[in-house]
Amino acid sequence: MMKVMLKGRKFLVAGVLLLAAAGFLFYHGRSSGLPEVQTTAVLRGSIVKTVSATGSLNAVNTVNVGAQVSGTIKKIHVDYNSVVTRGQLLAEIDPSLLEANIRQSEASVLSASASLQEVRANLAEAKKNLERNRDLFSRGYIAAMELDQSQTAYETSLSRLKSAEASLSQARADLEYKKINLGHASIVSPIDGVVIDREVDEGQTVNASQSAPTLFTIAENLARMQVEANIDEADIGQVRRGQTVQFTVDAFPEESFTGVVKEVRLAAATTDNVVTYRVVISVDNERKILMPGMTANVSIVVEKKGDILKVASSALRFKPAGEGGGSRPKGAVLWTLEKGELVPHPVKTGIYDGMYTEVSGEGVTEGMVVVTYMSAATSGRASSAFGFGGRPR
Repeated sequence: MMKVMLKGRKFLVAGVLLLAAAGFLFYHGRSSGLPEVQTTAVLRGSIVKTVSATGSLNAVNTVNVGAQVSGTIKKIHVDYNSVVTRGQLLAEIDPSLLEANIRQSEASVLSASASLQEVRANLAEAKKNLERNRDLFSRGYIAAMELDQSQTAYETSLSRLKSAEASLSQARADLEYKKINLGHASIVSPIDGVVIDREVDEGQTVNASQSAPTLFTIAENLARMQVEANIDEADIGQVRRGQTVQFTVDAFPEESFTGVVKEVRLAAATTDNVVTYRVVISVDNERKILMPGMTANVSIVVEKKGDILKVASSALRFKPAGEGGGSRPKGAVLWTLEKGELVPHPVKTGIYDGMYTEVSGEGVTEGMVVVTYMSAATSGRASSAFGFGGRPR
């Protein structure tokens, strides 16, 4: 029992001594200004530069089917998601009033036709009377005034004939118009597609006197869709027709979809002093899992390079504390730590994707370790020791 207790005390003393030593080293390291450095390596690979935006999925062609005549919906033949073809009957408006109007117009045509026959008969009689009076006047049996009266009667009958013919034409046109309206009582699909919205029910009255009310919305061929995205004016100059697009939707967060820039529209939209331009992206939807109205998170690939040297962009943002000497290199610089000294390496930068930047320059090689962070105390000491932060390379 005593041996066990002594062994336990030995372990306890050893643990306390280890903790004390660690605390001393930690405090001594912090107080002595030992380097606190973070680095990264120059890599060889590819960089894809993208422009990000949000947009909405829509059918390539969407048609609102309305009513051109007023009346009560008698029958609806389709519903939501119904697949329809061009000319297919969608709904019927009660034709009773339209048929009554047609019968009324037919009666007007008959009346105008009868009036025309009467005017023609009167004209024929006026013509005969004129010819008879001309013969009598030539032989001196009637006065000139009587001849003039018969001439006036003939010309009047001729004018009435033209008016009667016009009235008959108008009555026939009105009849044709009402027959066309009767045809509009049958609402048919103008395209092949899918009914994505229905805004009427049987028994509902539609009023087309002011404007054509929308009854159905039909999307054409949902196997091909498009994303309409708003691109900021700062990025629109990089977007071109034919560029590849990757996008996701909230309904399928683990899946990435592909599209192609189809159109960059010139009309600008300004919202809260932010100017954007509409970009239309063509999308393949053969599986028909994408639906109109979905929000798309879009990334347009505007530039891509492979087999290049790249480095974390944070390395290019690193600057030694206390620098300010006139000999400090201009432009982009990468810094390496060599034998306790910070050494600058001027570089040229190229394409970037936000995380990595393309770099090139003398002495810049794959695997080269560069500084991304150095504590203020250490970098300050190095700066004071080497002027601008080290000898130039």
